[in-house]
Amino acid sequence: MQASEVVQWLKQNPEFFDVFADDLAEIYVPHNHRGHAVSLAERQLLTLRDKNRTLETRLGELLQFGVDNDTISDMLHQLTVDLMKAADVPSIIGTLEYHLKEKFAVPHMALRLWLPNFESNLREFSPVDENIHKLTDNLITPYCGPYVTDDVLNWFALETGTLNSFAQFALRTSGAPFGILVLASPDAERFYPEMGTLYLQRLSELVSAAIRRVVPQPQAAAIEAETV
Repeated sequence: MQASEVVQWLKQNPEFFDVFADDLAEIYVPHNHRGHAVSLAERQLLTLRDKNRTLETRLGELLQFGVDNDTISDMLHQLTVDLMKAADVPSIIGTLEYHLKEKFAVPHMALRLWLPNFESNLREFSPVDENIHKLTDNLITPYCGPYVTDDVLNWFALETGTLNSFAQFALRTSGAPFGILVLASPDAERFYPEMGTLYLQRLSELVSAAIRRVVPQPQAAAIEAETV
């Protein structure tokens, strides 16, 4: 008889454990943790305790995830409120830099924007080449990982090799992107490929909407001019 057949028979005949309770109490089985044999009943109890500890650990992890998500949601909400108060692009950039560094503990960020019919001396509006435009076009969802192009890495005033993880995403409200935001950290585990990107996507949408709010799109500007 195979072991699987024994297990199946016991499942189909649970009364066996009541009828032969005394016999089962005399059965001893090896126990890996203690290094000696224990009774079958004690072995079952130890197994249940191990499962209970595993469940408690898992529950603790889930609770911590909930706390962490609540914290991130609160910080993202406060960033939203402050961005709504910003009246121009410099104010938006300053607000974003403050929140990312002081609230989200992101040590480095780089932002590049290209907005039609909008001129600025800010470094965020420094010209970018075709490679950056192609990169941004391909960022349908945020990228997290250890790699960025040399062009992007040069935006950070740091020695090459000091940054080990990056999150980068396109800024767009509809249609073609008009900018790219890159977050960087020396911690290789801060932005890793398997991490969730829900909040990064929301941050992308939030920053995009904030910038478009203070920089009218060409079509809207043309309509206003015709109205006047």
